[in-house]
Amino acid sequence: MVKGMTTRGYTHTKDRYRSRLRRIEGQVRGLERMVDDDEYCIDVLTQIAAVTKALQGVGLGLLDEHLRHCVRDAASASAEAGDEKVEEAVRAVERLLRG
Repeated sequence: MVKGMTTRGYTHTKDRYRSRLRRIEGQVRGLERMVDDDEYCIDVLTQIAAVTKALQGVGLGLLDEHLRHCVRDAASASAEAGDEKVEEAVRAVERLLRG
């Protein structure tokens, strides 16, 4: 790791996330092709749902790692720091659910 850089909860699984995001990127490019090719609306919507679900999976994985790493570490440091990280996580969940 580079000096001064912070270790994130997902640092050790970063390659897995990058791979998943590249697959999602390919799915989005496929969606663009479907629209360009005037594919059937329901088929496009089905693919949009698949991309959305894939992104939600990445988000939930990152949230899980945040709770297990960042929140746990903060709670070990102090109750106040732990509470701040829990509040941060709750706001992140709210954003994911609203999305």
